[in-house]
Amino acid sequence: MSVVRRIARPLLAAQFVIGGVDSYRHPGARAKLAAPVLRKVPPQLGLPNDPELLVRVNGAAMATAGALLATGRLPRLAALVLAGTIVPTTLAAHRFWEVKDPQARKQQQAHFLKNLGLLGGALLAVVDTEGRPGLSWRAKRANKDLHRTARLARKEARHAKSTARRQAKLSAHQLSGALPFD
Repeated sequence: MSVVRRIARPLLAAQFVIGGVDSYRHPGARAKLAAPVLRKVPPQLGLPNDPELLVRVNGAAMATAGALLATGRLPRLAALVLAGTIVPTTLAAHRFWEVKDPQARKQQQAHFLKNLGLLGGALLAVVDTEGRPGLSWRAKRANKDLHRTARLARKEARHAKSTARRQAKLSAHQLSGALPFD
């Protein structure tokens, strides 16, 4: 792992770990903020109608994924979970467009933008392959290799067919006693 990754991952993960642990341990205020947003969530998603439970689950997911990212364990999956947890957190806690007081609105907007920055960092971590080929490249390469193998197999089959015809002709002529090219 590069030095930049060793430093950047824990820096990115720190806010998630601290915020996640706090959400898990003290969900009350966050649950009140989340309640109006959760009312708008369609019932088809099957989420329980318990804002406090959902805040705790989101906090646990943040803390766990943050710790995994910080330690370099399953970093791409951890970053994906973090990206998924920051969206509902931001939408529930930092709806600056609904705040009337200009000072409070500015503060909520700053937190909203901070969370967007965290989301951007998490998304970059999701696609960071550490210099190794990603799944997209591997799929394209496998497809290319498959086509090349099929092309070579067809070429070898045509060659084997023409060789078999020549051998059959030669054998037929040898049986008849005539020279093949008379």
